[in-house]
Amino acid sequence: MKLKLTKPQIVVVAVLALLGICVVVARKQAGANQNAGGMRRGRGGNSVVSVKTQILEETVLHGYISTNGEIESQNSVNVFPDVSGKVMETNVMLGSPVKRGDIIAYIDPSAPGQYYKKSPVYAPISGSIISTPLKNGTTVSTNTTIAIIGDITNLQVSANIPERFVAVLKPGLKADISVEAYPGVIFKATVTRVSPVVDTVSRTKEVLLHFDTKDERVNAGMFGKVKLFTEDYTGAVVMPKDSLVQNGDSYFAYVVNEDSTVSKREVTLGNTVDGIVQILTGVKAGEKVVVQGQTSLGDGSKIQDITNGVSR
Repeated sequence: MKLKLTKPQIVVVAVLALLGICVVVARKQAGANQNAGGMRRGRGGNSVVSVKTQILEETVLHGYISTNGEIESQNSVNVFPDVSGKVMETNVMLGSPVKRGDIIAYIDPSAPGQYYKKSPVYAPISGSIISTPLKNGTTVSTNTTIAIIGDITNLQVSANIPERFVAVLKPGLKADISVEAYPGVIFKATVTRVSPVVDTVSRTKEVLLHFDTKDERVNAGMFGKVKLFTEDYTGAVVMPKDSLVQNGDSYFAYVVNEDSTVSKREVTLGNTVDGIVQILTGVKAGEKVVVQGQTSLGDGSKIQDITNGVSR
């Protein structure tokens, strides 16, 4: 005997079938989202979180100050004329080598209605011209610098350090110097002098650094980036600060147990350098901590260690 359905009954059956399809799709989508979140179901229905870890070690953190500096000659002398007048002739240009007693320019001291013999300007020391000489026709006095002579074989870096760092400044500090002309190349230098005063306008102290070794690639007049190492922080294990979980003013780390679970421990922080922080209490050297995936964890969570792409 065939069962005939009325139109309203057919509509009800179709709606129920559509609802059933939607439920199945929703369950599949939920499962896909859960897998994308780095979690899977373990035995007994417990979630297992995929994480990355590191073994804690005591590591020295090198505190530093970043600033800019000018590369210049260690020894330089300003050259002045003996008389006032106009620059009549210039015998040198930027970078020209000179010897003591060489004539670098001539000054014409003549005035309207008066004519005088041109006056030579002599180099007081041997070296190289490290500033652009004045152009011909420039009016000068006996206080005007015609040029600057310096020893470009011995260079230094002058840098200005903000006032808040003056307490750690002292001769002997080491620094890394880099220049735009040689990306990735580091030139080592050492602080040789710290100014005894703070500039009242810029609120900085000047420090002078000498290069540890001579390098022809470094030229006077270059602009240098200075990484000045100030303090070494020792005696504690370190880990990335963003691997910690913060709750109010407290910080927590997840320590991996032998049974592939984690323990949530409160830690005390020390100094931070470039995102790496000292952990003073709460964990110790040799322990394994979670450094990625910690936001999905709780105390006692089960984990799967996928450090370096290898499941452990």
